[in-house]
Amino acid sequence: MDKDVLNSVSYRASRRADRNNQSHHTKDSGRVSPDYPLKILWTRGFIRLVLVGGIIWMFLILVVLLFHVWSCQSSFAFFSALCNKDSKVFGMLNTMGLVQPPHRCPIPVANDPNKVVIPDRRTPPKFVQRLSYIMEDDGAKNGSQSPPLFGGHQSWVQREESFKLKSTMKVHCGFIKNGGAEMLRKDIDYVKNCKFVVASGIFDGYDAPHQPSNISERSQKLFCFLMVVDEVSLKFIKKNTSVRLDSEDGEWVGIWRLVLVKHPPYDEPRRNGKVPKILTHRLFPQAQYSIWIDGKMELIVDPLLMLERYLWRGKHTFAIAQHKHHRDVYEEADANKRRKRYARPLIDLQMKIYRYEGMEPWNPGKSTVSDVPEGAIILREHTALNNLFSCLWFNEVNLFTPRDQLSFGYVVYRLKGLFKFFMFPNCEYNSIFILHPHNREHSSPIEWVKSIKELKGSNNTLNESRGGLGLWTPYPGNLDLVVLPPVARTSKAG
Repeated sequence: MDKDVLNSVSYRASRRADRNNQSHHTKDSGRVSPDYPLKILWTRGFIRLVLVGGIIWMFLILVVLLFHVWSCQSSFAFFSALCNKDSKVFGMLNTMGLVQPPHRCPIPVANDPNKVVIPDRRTPPKFVQRLSYIMEDDGAKNGSQSPPLFGGHQSWVQREESFKLKSTMKVHCGFIKNGGAEMLRKDIDYVKNCKFVVASGIFDGYDAPHQPSNISERSQKLFCFLMVVDEVSLKFIKKNTSVRLDSEDGEWVGIWRLVLVKHPPYDEPRRNGKVPKILTHRLFPQAQYSIWIDGKMELIVDPLLMLERYLWRGKHTFAIAQHKHHRDVYEEADANKRRKRYARPLIDLQMKIYRYEGMEPWNPGKSTVSDVPEGAIILREHTALNNLFSCLWFNEVNLFTPRDQLSFGYVVYRLKGLFKFFMFPNCEYNSIFILHPHNREHSSPIEWVKSIKELKGSNNTLNESRGGLGLWTPYPGNLDLVVLPPVARTSKAG
């Protein structure tokens, strides 16, 4: 028994020795580097830094988004002016339901497009029986300017005469020979058969065509859906959308027939977009009725129901929505300057001329609901008087700034109440379409100009070489003593 005990003790001792040798061997072979604790410390510190940086970055993004939401809902004009409602951020927030959607109200349209009765007769002409257009650029003809300008070199005397209504009139109305905005022969032939038109436009690739919805079979057969594009936009559309060709090489995106205008007449896409918008009757001369809708909008109301609601029911010939925030031209101009929608001194110049020529701020005693429209949707019967109004409106856009809301009410004022139109509530306007964000933001150096000196200095890139003649040609009146009406800023910037 003692022998067994000794053997057991000897066995345990040998195993302990083996473990000690093995442990000693392991420590020797895998000795830890003196820098190992420092590396662990740096690794942990880097991970913590990345995590803290990510948290701070996410927090800043959240703060910016919350500020964007708050500014878009703010009743303070300054903060409301910071909200860019055309941006992709606002579109995303709107989709997520984080910003208040525009106020919409039901449109009292007829229930069935098939039961709408189209008037047998056109509205008889009033005040203007025959209207023709100046096609040759006087400035180019006598050699003082070259090449010809799309809007022509309208003098201040010609401008003044154009506001005096006569039975027969001939006025500037764009499309001066060799001035640009030239249509292809295949499109000219196609639009000859278009008497009812839904028109839209995309320039410089800022938007993509959005397909209308709720369009009846009757309207699909009755209306031509015409999308006016420049070459940049056509290339963008072909790259990102399926374009089909018909038997006559006409190009289509869904229901939209693409109408290419070559050689855009202006340097700035905003001003180019006013050509199909305001001069719809010049691009499509056979049209009897037209509905204009901006390129960023998706039409969701049958166009035949729109004509019945806004024109035929009340025996109107021209309809446009009221601006959401402003009724006074001078308040709208102030908002445009604060939001940098165009060069501040040029907006001031336009407003000073309007004030010099007697344009009063809007007040409830005026015969118009508002002097400021929401011009993204326009419904027209193409009468001679309506066509004249569109020409005069476009001439102001050509002479001054492309902000057409600033000149609409002025032209109405100059026609002394003879031009009648229906201005419908803004909430109905918001019920006609779904608004989509632009592909990218509009931006032009001229929008940031703060003084006339910047325009007249050595940096000629700020000048629009083919528009804004009101700056190039000295105004015959003395504007030095003109004081613009004070703006109360009682509403959001809009």
